[in-house]
Amino acid sequence: MMDLQNKTALITGATSGIGKATATLFAEKGAQLILCGRRQDRLGKLSEALSQKTNVHTLNFDVRDKEKVFQQIASLPEAFQHIDILINNAGNAHGLDPIQQGNTDDWEAMIDINVKGLLYVSKAVLPTMLERQSGHIINIGSTAGKEVYPNGNVYCASKHAVDALNQGMRIDLNGKGIRVGAINPGLVATEFSEVRFKGDSDRASKVYQGYTPLQPEDIADIILFAVTRPPHVNIADLTVMCLDQATSTIVNKR
Repeated sequence: MMDLQNKTALITGATSGIGKATATLFAEKGAQLILCGRRQDRLGKLSEALSQKTNVHTLNFDVRDKEKVFQQIASLPEAFQHIDILINNAGNAHGLDPIQQGNTDDWEAMIDINVKGLLYVSKAVLPTMLERQSGHIINIGSTAGKEVYPNGNVYCASKHAVDALNQGMRIDLNGKGIRVGAINPGLVATEFSEVRFKGDSDRASKVYQGYTPLQPEDIADIILFAVTRPPHVNIADLTVMCLDQATSTIVNKR
């Protein structure tokens, strides 16, 4: 098993859910952190908390903003420029409507964040990994990238794209010393549903009632496992669901 001492990890969407849980766990394991997010207030609080355990640098940008992504990552202090691990975690769902009733703004947000944002950040980080012939990219996908469910249309399409990009990256970077893999969670109790339902907390909370969903810390543990395998081992594609979930639409609720 590898350890995270003297490793630098960049995490997008670091201020909540899986990103925050992963940042917290990585800090405990001694990784130096680059925390990226849209909400500066949350970035500041998380940085202050984790700085007691490790070195932390924050980057405040929206992954949809191509110029800001490249500008911010290029601005990293020398001590943080050697990125060993990239966690492409930023992503979201907007709306749950049949295709004929879909909101085009929602469609654009999902494609811009889940697909284009992942590409922008990866493109910005890869040059130094290629130069060193070393690095590890973890793409956070979804079970929605493995199947399609009613009214999931564009969200599922965006996560199918992540699945394809994960495979494409692994092929294109083969022989370059860079590991590439995806973690595809099912139902995880995060802000995901609240964002999808545009702040409707009652509707969002019902998504996770009647069973025990995955927690962000569960996914963080799996990410830690993936990045600490021996250098010759690559967790290429891993799907994880809670015990009560069989598919996106079959959940044992009591």
